[in-house]
Amino acid sequence: MHTRPISRRAGAFDSSGIRKVFDLAARLEDPINLSIGQPDFEMPAAARAAAKDAIDAGRNGYTPTQGIAALRERLESQVRAELGQPQRSLCVTSGSSGALNLALMSLVDPGDEVIVFEPAFVMYRPLVEFLGGRCVAIDTAPTFQVDVDRVAAAITPATKAILLNTPANPTGVVATADTVAALARLADSRGVTIISDELYRAYCYDGPFASPAAHSENVVVIDGLSKSHAMTGWRVGWVHGPKPVVDACTMLQQYTFVCAPQVGQWAGLAALDAPMEAPLAECRRKRDMLMAALRGRYRFVEPGGAFYLYPEAPGGSGKAFAERAVDEEKLLVVPGSVFGAADTHFRIAYTVSDATLGRGIAALTRLARGT
Repeated sequence: MHTRPISRRAGAFDSSGIRKVFDLAARLEDPINLSIGQPDFEMPAAARAAAKDAIDAGRNGYTPTQGIAALRERLESQVRAELGQPQRSLCVTSGSSGALNLALMSLVDPGDEVIVFEPAFVMYRPLVEFLGGRCVAIDTAPTFQVDVDRVAAAITPATKAILLNTPANPTGVVATADTVAALARLADSRGVTIISDELYRAYCYDGPFASPAAHSENVVVIDGLSKSHAMTGWRVGWVHGPKPVVDACTMLQQYTFVCAPQVGQWAGLAALDAPMEAPLAECRRKRDMLMAALRGRYRFVEPGGAFYLYPEAPGGSGKAFAERAVDEEKLLVVPGSVFGAADTHFRIAYTVSDATLGRGIAALTRLARGT
């Protein structure tokens, strides 16, 4: 049978490195999987009950594009009060990745530049390039903190947006309050929009979360319930920011995702009232347990948030180390080459059971000795 070629756009990209690790995990018997970036605790019981009630009540159809009123209005009033910005608008989206897609579609034209900070979440570059934009990468190693002076030097007349992620995936590093304030001032002074990916904002272990949106009404924020409430499969996110941008996101959602899943939205509304202190404290405990075990064996920047550790790879190559970890220990980690140009580190996701984390620590200890 003659197979017609796929589009140049699709052909320009390979499966993500993380997806390849997932596929590898499915083929291994009893692997030590420290590659999956999702919580290991259950979504709140109240959210599970609300989802069941919504199904039984027949709430299974489309919703308004911008989200069910109860959830959207609750979230919108919450962010307006938090930021002191009564004009800020919000649209409920199909996951935070949907929010990011819509925000970029609303802001980026072919030829526009978007500044990203590497190592960066694997979706950023492809999403920008799908739209004909160009990523301008700023390498944040070795501290993984944003240098505002380097950002200022990277801005050109073609720069449309700065894509900030704090707490960051894959490094777990949290941008300081001074940094986000300075970045917001810089962006406003140069007519550039900050897209602030705040999906891990609930995971700030050593101090309060700081958003650039607190310093500028022009910042577009991406958020959701996947990480904070263990609802990765329910696809409930949101975008908030200036009304013209959010209106554009809402219009574009009509022609792409249509709306977020209705049952997930009702579950999300209930999740907002659930106490999450205990599972988040567990994540911090696991972070501390992992750092204590690996300190002196691996070099790493202490992560202040998210649920990742990003050590330097023994031998210098994250890809080679990840391959050796699979071959020798059936240990799955993600090489740093997935997140940018540098292949010097690897990512550990520590939201796993204590038993799995203990196995992982033992394997990492043996791998460190074998170098």
